[in-house]
Amino acid sequence: MMDFSSLVSTSLLSLVLLFIVIHFYVHSTKRGRYCDKIPGPKSYPIIGNGLNTAVSPEEFWDLLRRASRDFYPVWKLWLGIWPAVNIYHPDDVEILLSSTKNIQKSILYDVIRPWLQDGLLLSTGEKWRSRRKILTPAFHFNILKEHLNFMIEHTERVVNEIKSEANDGVIKEVLPLLTTFTLKTICESTMGVTLKGSDENEDNYLESVHRIGEIFLYRGTRPWIWIDWIFGLTSKGREQTRVLKKLHGFSDKIINERISYHEKNEGKYLNDSSSAESNSNSQSDDGLKRRRLAFLDILIEASKRQLGVDRKSINEEVDTFVFEGHDTTATALLFAVLLLAEHKDIQDKARSEIEEVLKESNGKMSMDAIQRLTYLECCIKESLRLYPSVPVISRRIEEDLQLKHCFVPKGTIVNTFIFDTHRDPNFWPRPNIFDPNRFFLGRPEDRHPYSYIPFSAGPRNCIGQKFAMLEMKTFLAGLLYNFHLEPQEATEAVRVYSDLVIRPTSPVYAKFVPIIRL
Repeated sequence: MMDFSSLVSTSLLSLVLLFIVIHFYVHSTKRGRYCDKIPGPKSYPIIGNGLNTAVSPEEFWDLLRRASRDFYPVWKLWLGIWPAVNIYHPDDVEILLSSTKNIQKSILYDVIRPWLQDGLLLSTGEKWRSRRKILTPAFHFNILKEHLNFMIEHTERVVNEIKSEANDGVIKEVLPLLTTFTLKTICESTMGVTLKGSDENEDNYLESVHRIGEIFLYRGTRPWIWIDWIFGLTSKGREQTRVLKKLHGFSDKIINERISYHEKNEGKYLNDSSSAESNSNSQSDDGLKRRRLAFLDILIEASKRQLGVDRKSINEEVDTFVFEGHDTTATALLFAVLLLAEHKDIQDKARSEIEEVLKESNGKMSMDAIQRLTYLECCIKESLRLYPSVPVISRRIEEDLQLKHCFVPKGTIVNTFIFDTHRDPNFWPRPNIFDPNRFFLGRPEDRHPYSYIPFSAGPRNCIGQKFAMLEMKTFLAGLLYNFHLEPQEATEAVRVYSDLVIRPTSPVYAKFVPIIRL
């Protein structure tokens, strides 16, 4: 009869043999053979580059940047037995992002699926195409003009809040200020509700959105605890369930109220959602105050017209717009504020343009005024070049893909490192220097069309990019018109990492000095 030590030895030997068989099988498949031809950091059997990735988020970010430099223009990682090909040369990026077939997001996005479910960000195939077509009218110029009104209102609230704290300047942590602004703005745009912080349910919703982001970050940077998120075994898993219940409950309530509003008015405002006249808060014929149309109304109209949008679909898209519309824009504004604070000459030039445009209206903003702020827009574009809010796009290849620099077999994850694309010295002279004149004096046709993609590109480009640019220009115009910005540290010294959005590793601050006008 076999003793215990012999049993253990036999079991270990069997396990080793099994690992060897799995390793050789994986690397002998078409996917394995082609991916092994691509350079990359040294990997090991079964665990792949697990030793490289088992580090802190900021250390992993640094590793990715080094690998992109060392293995230019394409390299690979083995995530266990799954290969991930990493690209950033514009020629390769163009082939991938312009594809109408390879549009499926990779498994890396599943971390946020419990909240967004199968909304526009995560859906694929015909479902994604039909939703995209339905939602495009939500960004009609006339509707954006209406959204501008409350972008201005929320900007003024932030300005007044800062001014109330000190007359000679105040140092504030920047990101929480911006996140609250963008979250309130997108909630009003998406759901048609004004979150002023005076309602307990609204406060709970704002707090829950902030908290779910922290939970998803915790989950995404600790993939070895995946079992907790399936079964909700620990406190983090149970907290995720509680927070998601609050989020979905609040959006459910708003959607129900919105549907009741349109039923009460027999849907007469839904059929004219692209009309500027229908988007006002004027009195309707029956004496009821007409409510400003939101993105939610586009979905309700599609549901009533039986265009493949049911109640579950409405919830998915509302949650998706709230997620995509606040976190990314807040991050973009953060780095724009830091860079403008650091570069006083550029800040002064942008402020001079703002003052010149707004002097005609005594400091009041309008769509026409915002559109004329061309240098400010260049500052935002250059900030997005250096710090794109979404620094990585990840796809799962659905059919074999021939890139310029390698062949990628079906089933492979391909990551597009936008951060490195935007800093490629072959396409951007002095790539690490903040210089808005690249966009102010340069012509887009002089650049590779895929060398600058802060809102992605191709069929899955960001549907809300015009909204985001309008929001950022409005906020920064209000900020620079009312304050001098002073830096507290060099932007380049701010340590960053990425989950789905680029983030600073610690709080960052700026000083706001009020401008006194007589």
